[in-house]
Amino acid sequence: MSVQLIGIIGMLALLCLIFMRIPVAICMGLVGFFGYAAIEGWQRAAFVLGSTPFDIASGYALSVVPLFVLMGELGSASGMSSRLFRGTSSLFGGTRGALAYASIGANAAFGAVCGSSVASAATMTRICVPEMRRLNYDDRLSTGSVAAGGTLGILIPPSLIFVIYAMIAQQSVPKLFAAGLIPGLVLTGLYILVAALVVLFRPGWAPRGESLPWAQRLSDVLGMWEFVLLFGVSVGGIYAGFFSPTEAAAIGSFLALVVGVVQGKLKGPALWECFVATLKTSCMLFMIIVCAIIFSYFVVQARLPEILVAWTQRMGFSPTALMLTLILAYVVLGCFLEGIGLVLITVPVFLPVVVASGFDPIWFGVIVVIVVELGLIHPPVGMNLFVIQAQLPEVPILSIYKGTIPFLIAPIVLIALLMVMPQIALYLPQLLYGN
Repeated sequence: MSVQLIGIIGMLALLCLIFMRIPVAICMGLVGFFGYAAIEGWQRAAFVLGSTPFDIASGYALSVVPLFVLMGELGSASGMSSRLFRGTSSLFGGTRGALAYASIGANAAFGAVCGSSVASAATMTRICVPEMRRLNYDDRLSTGSVAAGGTLGILIPPSLIFVIYAMIAQQSVPKLFAAGLIPGLVLTGLYILVAALVVLFRPGWAPRGESLPWAQRLSDVLGMWEFVLLFGVSVGGIYAGFFSPTEAAAIGSFLALVVGVVQGKLKGPALWECFVATLKTSCMLFMIIVCAIIFSYFVVQARLPEILVAWTQRMGFSPTALMLTLILAYVVLGCFLEGIGLVLITVPVFLPVVVASGFDPIWFGVIVVIVVELGLIHPPVGMNLFVIQAQLPEVPILSIYKGTIPFLIAPIVLIALLMVMPQIALYLPQLLYGN
């Protein structure tokens, strides 16, 4: 049996295991180990299985993962998310649909500290939706704006998805963080524009907000100082070259801890819960990464990227047609896979094809993250939709679907803009770090 045939059988087995609802990490680990053994023998496969967890756990580069997770947990527990929502609400005060715009803006800001879309959606649902329901916002607009805004957590740096992509694609984390900033801000504006159009055509879904005095607005905006501090020191320090990503994550976590303790928000039990939640999340992520590395070894040995490159050359795809095909594949796979698993499974196979077609791997990383965002709110299996539904069991999932569908337009428009103007993503990395 040829190694290529073993590779194809392995990919089919992976999809079958995933459709059987087996966790993605276990699927990748099993297929990677047995596929590698079928090609290289049991002794080599056992060596890979034994050495990979140690190599991953002892790697300095991945120490950034638990530190950024901890920074997000501490920021959430200290009440930063509620102050962000209050500050952004004041900025949009007096306009119809102000709280919908505010929820998107607060999600973007909180995502810049948290780095996780699921955590952002869960946290901001508890804060934003009750307030919008109190003011008679339609549940479809409330849940749709929070679901869409929650996706910004993996595009606006610091982003765990970018860290994982950097590890798999052997790219620079600071460059990826820089590449994600401008598209993240553009997507935030597009989401707000979509919300404004929904309010324009469905004015009954949102009342006009109360106009606040400027002194109150200034006070609420200044209340977001913790976010400015954490983002400015951690991400700004990376951009300025003062810190490595790991150092920035450590300093950001320490600042979040100091702010929470000084404000009296992080006392014994709350602080303990932050550390426990960080430990659980980090263990889950490292398990996925270890299994994905084993799977990637199998993909390389099976020469699947070579097969895909040769196939695209025979088909005569233009670079644009190839990229649109890959984006469509990501959208379809995003209906069944969660974001991190999707990146870890596909990047080892797709990236060589993308690079061979002349695309920049940093630019492709931004495209991948945006498509993963699309999958997070794409019915029927968008992760953020079920996170919101779990927080609001009285809201039918169909209402959440209806509220989210208009917001799918925004990432599609951003992908089109990046295809036409790749400098939207590449300008800042080139400015800060050169070509």
